[in-house]
Amino acid sequence: MTTAPPVRITLVHDRLRPEERLLFGAFDRLGVDVERSYAPDLRLEAGAERPLGEVAVLRTLSHARTLAIAQGLEAAGTRVVNAAHVVATCGDKWATSAALAAAGVPQPRSVLAFDRAQVLAAAEDLGWPVVLKPVVGSWGRMVARLHDVDAVDAVLEHKRALGGPHHQLLYVQEHVDKPARDLRAFVVGDRVVAAIAREGEDWRTNTARGATVRGVPVTPDLEATALAAAHAVGGGLLAVDLLEAERGLLVGEVNHGLEFRNSIDPTGVDLPLEIATYVRDLALDTAPPAPTTPPAPPAQVRTHGATS
Repeated sequence: MTTAPPVRITLVHDRLRPEERLLFGAFDRLGVDVERSYAPDLRLEAGAERPLGEVAVLRTLSHARTLAIAQGLEAAGTRVVNAAHVVATCGDKWATSAALAAAGVPQPRSVLAFDRAQVLAAAEDLGWPVVLKPVVGSWGRMVARLHDVDAVDAVLEHKRALGGPHHQLLYVQEHVDKPARDLRAFVVGDRVVAAIAREGEDWRTNTARGATVRGVPVTPDLEATALAAAHAVGGGLLAVDLLEAERGLLVGEVNHGLEFRNSIDPTGVDLPLEIATYVRDLALDTAPPAPTTPPAPPAQVRTHGATS
């Protein structure tokens, strides 16, 4: 008989997607009662008593909202999945790149620039074409592959018109010559429980852009790279996107908000049950999380135009 956790578990959501319904069903199968909290109805007050249970699973869509809720709940003593520092790192592509570099995790060469001249210098250094991404965003939105100066000027003009602080951060990445697919590894705690390939005609192989999904084996190389990436950003429930380059697997992104409904059948893995079991086990162990092993010394970061 499954032992029920001695503490309250709350799942915080806004839009109730298939993933959240699957998670509620998985908790039911485990015999675990989970409270539901609709994020727009949630009110947090600094210094107030804990508003929710001892463990909270955040399934909100907005990065800003998720981070704010995580910070507020942690300050009130709730153990949050994923932790606020993980949400902050994974929700910012430049922060993710910096964390991966510090841990020595292989990734595409990535540059942060602030004006046109430095974007063009980065493109010459990395080699055309380059990829320009918003530092905050998902589903391949506003990701552009730029082949020349005219393309850079067009995209930067759009960014100036959009305004806002995030569009002033110009995140430039080398274009990786890879198969017409990328890989995604599902990390649950210290395990890679499943992996998929996303294949499509669009060079941005996102399922939101029509990519198809099939399960792939969790090879030792994939497992080691995905776990290193997950550890670099703080661990938890994560989806690690990997690119198959000539020099080996490269980590493209680490996602803190798992979308898994389209990956259950192709992998044959009960992903909602894996996630629910992980959360239940956290609730059974009410002690604070142990400190993580310090990362390896930072890899050398290339800088341009700086003087000391």
